[in-house]
Amino acid sequence: MNATRHPVSKTSLDVTERLAQLLERLEHSPVPVGADQYRSVVVHLVNEFGDVAPGAALARLLDSYPAAAEVYENLQYQHAGLCRSGLDAAMAAELRAKEAIARAMGGPAPRTPDATDVQA
Repeated sequence: MNATRHPVSKTSLDVTERLAQLLERLEHSPVPVGADQYRSVVVHLVNEFGDVAPGAALARLLDSYPAAAEVYENLQYQHAGLCRSGLDAAMAAELRAKEAIARAMGGPAPRTPDATDVQA
């Protein structure tokens, strides 16, 4: 018999918060952290994000733990882009990426748009 798994959104973020705390500690560890340990924490956090209900509690958790917020944003990128990044930061990151790609290809860097580029 095939059992179909129906995902249930969890409203308790206890496990998610513990993993977010652990990831934050690993990110700021003064001693080197093994890749397997780091990957394990991230994989568990990704699994938790798949089960938690979106809402204000999750937003507060992500605001408190930047490393977990970055993981969450990457998971949501396909649907929401840089949903937790400010527009200015996202634009600056995109321009830096374009410049790096142009340098790597040996071409001129793209010109940064300014106020004269805005059409009314």
